[in-house]
Amino acid sequence: LLARDTTGLLLKRMEEAVDGDFQKYTVEPGSYIRKHFFGKYPELLPLVNHLTDEQLRKLMRGGHDTRKVYAAYKAAIEHKGSPTVILAKTIKGYGLGEAGEGRNISHNQKKMNEKELREFRERFKVPIGDDEIAEMPFYRPAPDSAETKYLLERRKKLGGFLPKRIVNAPPLNVPKLDFFADALKGSGKAVASTTMAFVGLLRGLLKNPAIGRNIVPIIPDEARTFGMDALFREVGIYAHKGQLYEPVDKKSLLYYHETKDGQILEEGITEAGSMASFIAAGTAYATHGVNMIPFYTYYSMFGFQRIGDQVWLAGDIKAKGFLLGATSGRTSLNGEGLQHQDGHSLLLASTIPTLLAYDAAFAFEVAVIIADGLRRMYQEGEEIFYYLCLYNDNYSQPAMPAGVEQGILDGLYKFRPGATGKAHKAHLIGSGPIINSAIRAQEILERYNVSADVWSATNYKLLRNDALRCERWNMLHPTEPAKKPRVTELLEKEQGVFVAVSDNMKIVPDQIAPWVPGGLTTLGTDGFGRSDTRERLRRFFEVDTELTVIATLHALAKKGAIERTVVAQAIKDLNVNPEKLAPVLL
Repeated sequence: LLARDTTGLLLKRMEEAVDGDFQKYTVEPGSYIRKHFFGKYPELLPLVNHLTDEQLRKLMRGGHDTRKVYAAYKAAIEHKGSPTVILAKTIKGYGLGEAGEGRNISHNQKKMNEKELREFRERFKVPIGDDEIAEMPFYRPAPDSAETKYLLERRKKLGGFLPKRIVNAPPLNVPKLDFFADALKGSGKAVASTTMAFVGLLRGLLKNPAIGRNIVPIIPDEARTFGMDALFREVGIYAHKGQLYEPVDKKSLLYYHETKDGQILEEGITEAGSMASFIAAGTAYATHGVNMIPFYTYYSMFGFQRIGDQVWLAGDIKAKGFLLGATSGRTSLNGEGLQHQDGHSLLLASTIPTLLAYDAAFAFEVAVIIADGLRRMYQEGEEIFYYLCLYNDNYSQPAMPAGVEQGILDGLYKFRPGATGKAHKAHLIGSGPIINSAIRAQEILERYNVSADVWSATNYKLLRNDALRCERWNMLHPTEPAKKPRVTELLEKEQGVFVAVSDNMKIVPDQIAPWVPGGLTTLGTDGFGRSDTRERLRRFFEVDTELTVIATLHALAKKGAIERTVVAQAIKDLNVNPEKLAPVLL
């Protein structure tokens, strides 16, 4: 028809008809198409006078014409010098007729009736007899047919009937934990954030002779906010044509330095593009036989919240690497709007089976986690990836206590025991910088005759998964001795109450509540917060030192260990307004 059209009207008519029109033509008889499509321009009607209405109804669009599809692919393969795009115009439910061709049916329609099956058979010339059609049999060409031979030959060339990933990437000689000695020894009198600690670790890794060139730093934006601008000069920003302009900060020491052999992928403000780079680098071990180590650092709120589907894809495709959610926590960026207040990324991270989600409080925890991740992913070959919360709170970073490495990796360990000789016992479980609320609360609780141990919870998801594994094993092995979750083993011999305080929603620490002996009291950041300072924001969300003290005393009072009047007195002592609106309601 296109060849016979000498006026160009047919092409014009095709281009002016919108998708909704074409869908309508799919479900209407040929007489409708003749009148409404070709009939708009009377000059087009003679073009189709030789076609019946039934032939008009079955005119194929390019995407369903095997000859056109073959010709398009042949042209694409033979074309050199530039990319090729094939736009294949198709019909949803093509061939289903009344059962769904071109119709807006629901996705749960799974069956065709016998009449529809017969129409389908006739339309596509499927060699199934009338006596069989009602049973809806699969049509399978004969073993010696050209179709079967072709399919078997293709499967043989592709290595078998099931997809199989063959990994030839040699393992990397990753550094041991002692490589991160600076992070393990603490900051002394100086203060630092876990973001600063991570940047120091990353700089060291980039200089490591064994794996330095395998590291892919990815930054969508805010490199200077994260303190990563020193890397601009040290390793450069990758630009395949080099620096084509003079940056506005050229006169500064740490100017925006682009180079052909740069190592940083500075993607601009595009989390989706940055995540695509993470996936490409994280799967290079399978696609190119080279272990690459992506470190993608971004504002934490702009990760799972914006490109969660791509993170799920990374898990599905078995990508490896580290996602660093910087400025984590709902109280980190006070005054910068709700778009920065992330209190739920750890919860979203918990939905991805192969993602290990850590909430580190100290520099030494960051070092232990990264060292173990390097070993597991790039030396042992585990197909997992990591999410690590980083914070911008500056405080003195302690040295790593002896023997806590495994506890850090498992998700929970005792960081600082409480005072001895007190009448009552409590356990404060902190995460991220909010562990400092627990540490200060430990001191205040001594005034109320309470000894509080401070625990660091680095990974609630791991603790929960371990508990679920034990519960499942116990259910399926009812006559054998029951297994205990790690969190229960750690806490069952401890006396007193358990209080968890976090810069995330309460549901994050609540993940372990069923397995905490005697129950768990949680403090978290549920709701919106608009306070102007970090201190007021933490008071608003009730995760500061004073509320941690009150929550602990309240838990003791509920157990009958202390009088409720003690809690009331503490509320006055600590200048807490008991009539303040609950943050979850605001």
